[in-house]
Amino acid sequence: MGTITVEQIVSADGFASGPDGDLSFFDAVDPDAGADDAGQLAWMETVDAILLGRTTYEMFAAFWPMADFEANAVADPIARLPKHVVSSTLDRAPWGDGEVEVLRDGAVAAARAMRERYGSTVVWGSLDLADALLDAGLVDELRLRVVPVLLGTGRSFTPATLGMRRLTLRSVEQLPSGHVTLAYGVGAAG
Repeated sequence: MGTITVEQIVSADGFASGPDGDLSFFDAVDPDAGADDAGQLAWMETVDAILLGRTTYEMFAAFWPMADFEANAVADPIARLPKHVVSSTLDRAPWGDGEVEVLRDGAVAAARAMRERYGSTVVWGSLDLADALLDAGLVDELRLRVVPVLLGTGRSFTPATLGMRRLTLRSVEQLPSGHVTLAYGVGAAG
């Protein structure tokens, strides 16, 4: 059975977006520091598929199919990996010249299907989808890409209903830009 990893970009105080869904904090780094994505690229070599919620799919589909592979090192793995979107409202999900598979049976059923089909699936962003998977205990790994900024308020990257979950630190990567990537194994509710 495959695994599900949720990867979120978060502020240092744990928010995945500003109060109104604003994501501008993603770019709050020293532009001269340069982010080295070697660790991210190495990790992505272990990923077999991508699962997105509808809103994140729409953001990704508007950017990644046309992304410059030279300027965005992760564009290549994103382009080649099979992509799926959980949505009850989309009839189809165009992606550049192709299509993304639409999974209509809800988050939990989609995650279980992905576990059956793939060894390793990543969920990026997709806060409502990630909430449902965390609540259902279907997340095996949590990767936090921490941006060196404090927001003070916003949308947490976990659902308010989650309750305590024990995390086991698997790795830490510090980037010259001040970002830190933390990878945790996710334990059962407790």
